Amino acid sequence: DCTMNRSSGATSCPPTVPGDGHSSGHGRSECRRVCSNCRKVLRQEKKIRVSLPLTRGPSAFIPEKDVMQANSLNERMHLLVEEYSTSGRLDNVTQVMSLHIQYLESFLRSQFYMLRVDGPLPLPYRHYIAIMAAARHQCSYLINIHVEEFLKTGGIPEWLNGLEYIPQRLKNLNEINKLLAHRPWLVSKEHIQKLVKTGENNWSLPELVHAVVLLAHYHSLASFVFGSGINPERDFGTSNGYRLISVNHFCVCDLANDNNIENASLKSNSFGVSV
Repeated sequence: DCTMNRSSGATSCPPTVPGDGHSSGHGRSECRRVCSNCRKVLRQEKKIRVSLPLTRGPSAFIPEKDVMQANSLNERMHLLVEEYSTSGRLDNVTQVMSLHIQYLESFLRSQFYMLRVDGPLPLPYRHYIAIMAAARHQCSYLINIHVEEFLKTGGIPEWLNGLEYIPQRLKNLNEINKLLAHRPWLVSKEHIQKLVKTGENNWSLPELVHAVVLLAHYHSLASFVFGSGINPERDFGTSNGYRLISVNHFCVCDLANDNNIENASLKSNSFGVSV
């Protein structure tokens, strides 16, 4: 969304569009920092901005009345949300998934155990790992939700500035996060051994299992969000009614990539998505 001055290399932002998720409470003239990968794209592509129309309801693909009608008749869904919802609210993912109530029950229970029940990982770690996974797919819906939860559970705000600001042991998950997101068949025992080997920043096996389950869960959930056309959550405390992306003024790529590290395993000629 930011344009680049070819001679100076400086970035500037066009006026913000209400409801597009890019405006902020810091004023219209302030722009996001652009990571090096996005800067390359900006140099190559025409600076054309197209705003997607906002649709009502939890999904851009499913008529609002169909979802609302199903939800109003489904008492079981509300009981499940009350017991297992990690956010404490009826979010758009839950509303859409409630069209398949048995699947929703399994989903809410699984996510509750991953995020809330006592386990090897601290709560802020769990939400930050969810952010890392969602950011691999640039899923701003999930990033926004878990940034909020990360801060609520005592997470350090500076970590949201990018991987260079986080503890080394979390940073060490970056490679396996990339592989699980784009080429899971390349994950080998060597990747696991590297993470659990004895050292200051190692992971215990229970911690790593928990982390990998979270990564895989949120990679899959990002696909559900995109495939179901999940709309941004409504926030009636804002002028346009939509919750804003809350990852400061940094490119979401910074939450998924260590742009200073070249990863040889993701630059090979094997089949799959290149990074």
